Amino acid sequence: MQVIDQNRLAKNVSNVLSELTKNRYGNCAPAKLLAVTKTVAPTVINQFKALDILDIAENRVQVALPKLTEIAPEFRIHWIGRLQTNKVKYIIDKVCMIHTLDRIPLAQEIDKRARDIGVVVPALVQVNIAHEPQKSGMTAQEVLPFLQQMHQYPGLKVEGLMSMMPINASEEELRTFFGAMRTLFDHLRDEAVDGVEMRELSMGMSNDYAIAAQEGATIVRIGTALYR
Repeated sequence: MQVIDQNRLAKNVSNVLSELTKNRYGNCAPAKLLAVTKTVAPTVINQFKALDILDIAENRVQVALPKLTEIAPEFRIHWIGRLQTNKVKYIIDKVCMIHTLDRIPLAQEIDKRARDIGVVVPALVQVNIAHEPQKSGMTAQEVLPFLQQMHQYPGLKVEGLMSMMPINASEEELRTFFGAMRTLFDHLRDEAVDGVEMRELSMGMSNDYAIAAQEGATIVRIGTALYR
């Protein structure tokens, strides 16, 4: 697993945070940095604590679980990988948010497992805003009908949306996609669906996070840019 010097990590974190203040929504707080730690060792994860970065993200059960026993208890674990229903039981008591809710069977399983242990799990609905066939997520048109079913699952609390952009998109295309996500987010917030709170818009990764922050992301998911 990847390791990095503490000083270099601190500089990289500072560089990322400086970009997150530049959103065009004047009444919005800067996007929050979610450190993607799927490729790094627990020793690196623990270095984030001194930098006041406590939100981290993992995406593979078999990789994440052993690491979680070696990191400080203050860290908040976000799940950003596609989640199979048969893996929910392994992470349900360990995560603070699931970013990849994309189908009813997954909602049902999260709800069941959460209620079994007496918790409510926050989740973000994954939207495939660019209609990429190789990526998970629903279309923008499918989101509202999906949200209107969430009252059936009290162990699950939808708190926003998540999206991933095409890797080779131009800046103009990225702004179009990010803008469409922000428009959808604002529209769904205005709909005030029962049991749903549009609070977080998770979009932007190492290659496009600065644009995502400008276009109204509330969370950016950064891996590579932190470990260069």
